[in-house]
Amino acid sequence: MSVPPDTVEIDFVTPRHLAGGGDPSWITVPLHRACGWTYGNDPLMPRVLLSSPDQKALLRLDPDPEGQWWTLHHARAPGQPAWYASFGGHTPVELIAAVTDTLTDPDPAAKAPSDPYEPLRQAAWTPSAGAPGFVSPDGTAYVQRLGNEEEPGAWFITSTLVQGNRRVWQARFGEHTPTHLVAAFTTALTDPSPVLRTAGTRRLPTYDPKLVTRRTTDVLVELVAYALEDRVQSLAARHTPAPTTPSPPQRTPPTNGRSR
Repeated sequence: MSVPPDTVEIDFVTPRHLAGGGDPSWITVPLHRACGWTYGNDPLMPRVLLSSPDQKALLRLDPDPEGQWWTLHHARAPGQPAWYASFGGHTPVELIAAVTDTLTDPDPAAKAPSDPYEPLRQAAWTPSAGAPGFVSPDGTAYVQRLGNEEEPGAWFITSTLVQGNRRVWQARFGEHTPTHLVAAFTTALTDPSPVLRTAGTRRLPTYDPKLVTRRTTDVLVELVAYALEDRVQSLAARHTPAPTTPSPPQRTPPTNGRSR
């Protein structure tokens, strides 16, 4: 009798902003293995610190029930003030990864300024009433840029339940955060494709079928494990120079001054 292959139960969840946080390694492993970020080890503290190769960016994962779990700080650069971004613990890792993937992209075209509101317009989000910003079609997420308040110019993206009375997570981008990074987040936010959650990472904010579509299926364990490895390899390939075409060999002229 053949032994059935090992499988794991997977949930495919939409919309992604209500899919829960997911596996942090989706962010931390590629940063270390594909992008050269180094990590510090403090066995007495339940946190992760990752530094960029140029030591200008620091990603901190520090579980805090009362605050933001993920914080990304970037030092001042020529023509660019220091900036920060932070994300609540239930922010889907796929959305945070969109930011870190864009930050580490060596292609200058990926760093061009862009409008963070444009992906929302394309996804049929509607302008919010009473405050500048946009609201998702189901009313459980909104994006706004603060005006003359405590932190003018900052971007706040919030996911809520019960008509905005229960916050699920919030992402914050300081006023000097490059707009292409905010746009990367809003693009991932409006992506209609489902995200997968395995046992242990499937703590969804709600199972209300009016808000969340959840399709459960058994998937081979090796395929689930390969998803992260494939992601690492794809990101690493961005930093690998394309092979150059060898030049054709030069013909040596005849020494007797005559040619055939």
